[in-house]
Amino acid sequence: MNSLVIIPTYNEKENIQTVIERLRSLRIQSDILIIDDNSPDGTAQIVRNLQQKYENIHLLERPEKSGLGTAYVMGFRWALERDYEYILEMDADLSHNPDDVPRLIEKCESGYDLVIGSRYCKGVNVINWPMKRLLLSYFANYYTQFITRMPLKDATAGFKCIRRNVLESINLSRVKSSGYSFQIEMDFRAWDIGFKVTEIPIVFVERTEGKSKMSRNIVWEAIFMVWKLKFLSLMRMLH
Repeated sequence: MNSLVIIPTYNEKENIQTVIERLRSLRIQSDILIIDDNSPDGTAQIVRNLQQKYENIHLLERPEKSGLGTAYVMGFRWALERDYEYILEMDADLSHNPDDVPRLIEKCESGYDLVIGSRYCKGVNVINWPMKRLLLSYFANYYTQFITRMPLKDATAGFKCIRRNVLESINLSRVKSSGYSFQIEMDFRAWDIGFKVTEIPIVFVERTEGKSKMSRNIVWEAIFMVWKLKFLSLMRMLH
């Protein structure tokens, strides 16, 4: 298999088996890497049980909750030590439809380096979000696009497919952000050095099981991150 789906988890016992089973049922098979932050609800044990049944499931366990960005960077490094060509990010809570994974991979195969599953590239495709949360997300993306000039409607999206050469070209040790800002930073670093980036429409459905990991700190980090990235881009151009 030349593709890997990375799924960070923290207290996802209600969803993780369903996500894995649905990924395994797809017409395009991918390896699956779960990165669990010592979930007290036993998420990792569910994954270990499934590893006895399926060969393509991998598990990395961290001692404590350490943030989404560092989890993905760990997953990226793990993928680059192996022969994967397409590396995907995906949430564990079923807000991202596993059925869209083949579409992301196929769009990458058609010549793109980074393909984002976008909630906003064709209208607004979000289900069951309160209006306050929807407006926050929508205008955060508008703000990001205005400041950075990235041609993306949904730079904060966490559902995407990245070609191997993109991750090899980004200095992952410099990526320190988490949450929304991590997604913005990865998109920007890829786009800023000339990789082909695009979006495909998805429908995002708010989780029905478990609790959202959104926090006020994540929002503020994203607000300041766009200015940091703009500054880094200007400095790169001057040099």
